[in-house]
Amino acid sequence: MSSRNLLTAWIGSCLLAAPAWALPQPVNESLPLVGTAAHGHAYPGATVPFGMVQLSPDTRTEGWDACGGYHYSDTNILGFTHTHLSGTGATCLGDVLLMPTVGQLHLEAGTPGHGYASSFSHAQEQATPGYYRVFLETPKVTAELTATARCGFHRYTFPVSDQAHFILDLVHGIGNRVVAATLHVENHTTISGSRISEGWGGRRAIYFVMEFSKPFESFGIERDGQRL
Repeated sequence: MSSRNLLTAWIGSCLLAAPAWALPQPVNESLPLVGTAAHGHAYPGATVPFGMVQLSPDTRTEGWDACGGYHYSDTNILGFTHTHLSGTGATCLGDVLLMPTVGQLHLEAGTPGHGYASSFSHAQEQATPGYYRVFLETPKVTAELTATARCGFHRYTFPVSDQAHFILDLVHGIGNRVVAATLHVENHTTISGSRISEGWGGRRAIYFVMEFSKPFESFGIERDGQRL
């Protein structure tokens, strides 16, 4: 074989191998936790570009650094809500809080062990574009969140227990107040409702349907401290 043929064959083999050296996708280099400390006002949760929902943990609801509902310096999670702002410098949203609990039932966020809030550690937290995961230390539950353009998905891995609960809090909000809310238990796997609130963004109405993969055995509703 001539030297020219050898050179051609070598160049051809390099071209065939090139796809194996593809550059990493920029999205895989993204770090959603960037901007969640100091005055960044960002949130680390799951969303897609121009998506209607932003699933993310809320660690605080008041003050200038609660704009994204999450601050890296916090050690407790109040729950997971479905709407968030990022980098606005003003607090709002934080609609339809869902929180898993185990053991004695608490209907106020409170503090870990004395409410439905849970402690957590950044060592057991993962945030990538479109996906968020954290281990809730108080109920020993692993929470995972992801989203599509119009809806969000939650997955919760509970320890073995006959006292596993979900808290659905329609009063919770980030720097806003609820004006009215509705809740309908359609069946043992489906809940629907609405939340009207007022805040920095004016008066807003949110409507939702929530479907569970497993039926719940019982439910209760409380308003202003009174069981309905």
